[in-house]
This record gives sequence, structure tokens and C-alpha cells, in this order.
Amino acid sequence: MFPTYDVIVVGAGHAGCEAAVAAANMGSQVLLVTMNMQTIAQMSCNPAMGGVAKGQIVREIDALGGYSGIVTDHTMLQFRMLNLSKGPAMWSPRAQSDRMLFAQKWRSMLEAHPKIDFWQEMVSGLVVNDGRVTGVRTGIGLEIPGRSVVLTNGTFLNGIIHIGEKHFGGGRAGESSNRHYRAAGVIGL
Repeated sequence: MFPTYDVIVVGAGHAGCEAAVAAANMGSQVLLVTMNMQTIAQMSCNPAMGGVAKGQIVREIDALGGYSGIVTDHTMLQFRMLNLSKGPAMWSPRAQSDRMLFAQKWRSMLEAHPKIDFWQEMVSGLVVNDGRVTGVRTGIGLEIPGRSVVLTNGTFLNGIIHIGEKHFGGGRAGESSNRHYRAAGVIGL
């Protein structure tokens, strides 16, 4: 049913999207697996790219041909230089984007890439043969073969929300975590 992909990327947040683009731009046939196609590259409640730490990462990704900076340029609502009252080493650009346009632009750019395919389903485990990862297993039991697997699960892999003395599984606000992740033949995942 599936070809053997060069790279399978699990999770379509910002890291997963960048991983898929990087691999595809290097000529790999990529499968991007996400639990929900409607939340590809979804921004958090603070829809910003930049700042002291994140800004450095975004500039490095941009220099390597990534899409985060390009998508931000297309969806930006506001641009600010942070920390101008401090020394130049602390100055940092930050752009706030329209959350919905940001996700739409990312998805359209990914869909336009001929080397990227998509699959919507939860990954429940890794397929391991002779001590080597050879694909992923989905929640409904499909095995998708791949020469390499990149896990960018973010808050969804065994995510736990703590409120006072209570704690329960969860991911981003209103979304569930993946609590059923097991690697066949691998102990500890």
C-alpha cells in the first residue's frame, strides 16, 4: 500500500514541517504523518516568531533554506525589535503572525512540494527489524516502511497537564496526547 519512504516525519508542528522540508529539499521522498491535517504548523496562543532564543533558531533555519521565516514574512501582522533599552547583544526581532494564515501558508507550501506526502493518523510505534528502525506503525495497525524516522512529537508524546494536585494526559489546549506509543522490539519507548 505504501512505498518505502526515505524519511518519515512524525508530527507536523513547526519542527516536523521544517524536518520534512529539509529532507525533501535534499531529494528524499518524505511522508509527513500528523494526528490532524487541520493543525499542521498550528501556532500557540502567542503567535510569534522571534525573540532572543527563538529568533536565533529562525534565522539559522532561514539560512539553511527552511520555511519558517518565509511563512512569517507572508503572514506577519506586527514586527518589533525587542530589548532596545538594553545593549545591542540583547536586541531581537520578533514578528507576530495571523495564526490561521500562518498554518494555511505552511500547509500550502508543504502541499506544493512534490517530494512530500501526507498521512493523517496517530503513530503508535516504531517498526524495528534487527535493531534498526524500518518504519512506523499507526494506531489502526498499518505499517509504513521508511529508511529513517524523525520524531517531532512535541507536547503530544505522553504529554501531561498539571493543575494543582491533579494531572491528566493532554497536548496543546483542548487536544489529546499520544499515550499509546510503543516501539516493537524496543524497550523504554
